[in-house]
Amino acid sequence: MQYLFVIILLFAGMLLYFKIASKCNIIDKPNRRSSHDYITIRGGGIVFWLAALIYSVQYIVESRYFFAGMMLVCGVSFWDDISSLPNRVRITAHFLSISLIFYGLSLFTLFPWWLVVVAYVLFVGIMNAYNFMDGINGITGLYSLAVLIPLQYVNHRLISFTHPDFINYAILACVVFLFFNLRKRAKCFAGDIGSLGLSFWIITLLLQLMIATQSLIWIIFLAVYGIDAIYTILHRIYLKHNIFKAHRLHFYQILSNEKSMSHLTVSFGYALTQFLICAVMIVTYQLYAWTIGIIIIGILTIIYLLKFKIMKQNRASLLENNRIDYGKNQL
Repeated sequence: MQYLFVIILLFAGMLLYFKIASKCNIIDKPNRRSSHDYITIRGGGIVFWLAALIYSVQYIVESRYFFAGMMLVCGVSFWDDISSLPNRVRITAHFLSISLIFYGLSLFTLFPWWLVVVAYVLFVGIMNAYNFMDGINGITGLYSLAVLIPLQYVNHRLISFTHPDFINYAILACVVFLFFNLRKRAKCFAGDIGSLGLSFWIITLLLQLMIATQSLIWIIFLAVYGIDAIYTILHRIYLKHNIFKAHRLHFYQILSNEKSMSHLTVSFGYALTQFLICAVMIVTYQLYAWTIGIIIIGILTIIYLLKFKIMKQNRASLLENNRIDYGKNQL
């Protein structure tokens, strides 16, 4: 009954937001680098902030640092959705929100300063990678479910590292969001408030799990996004692009835009791949987890390299969409 009530509140919140967004013209207009060709409401990811609010009201003591960070990252991200902010403002908000989680989980006292610095770079990077990967219908919600459901399994069967509702409320928010987003013609997009807010939530869960198990292996729960985001950034640096500018060079974008695969097919493919990887990591956690993790990263790297074969077959459209001089040495 509790979860049904939460779902009703989330649906009501989304419908109210749609009315406000329509009146205030909070919309996403497609351009030549978009993976969509129709105007859509932006900021539907506000449902994740609302789920965090409902959770925090119920568990105020346990969630105070998390919700403070969520408020910061979602507030700045929503502002950016409405009116673009400078990169320095957004990045500062990301570091401050991560600092709140680090403080709440006592990372500053548990680990040496250099490891904390590494953690800052890693988790702020994850937040932005999540944002970069939010470009087609369904991918953010489905991929997040592929991470959250295994996390709940770990929490229930292997080691209790957080309150079950802290995961369940994120899962419910994903389900409600996907009701409006997992369509051929989406009712709304997550916007920065959705992709960054949800990534902040997942980062908090991963940090709790890493501290509880004293293991970093759980970062493999984000391997698919990580491989695509990191290699695409390296590719763009090689091409001397501004990595903060919009583009269509992620593998999922190549598949959906140049290979003409449907958004839903690509999104389900990413989610299923990550879910299977999570399952493998859970089974091998106490055996050869790091060896298996390295093998998984190698396999994903090989799969990612298929992108360049597709790109060579679609040079003309990629040149138009990304303004790339595709010489023989640039792929």
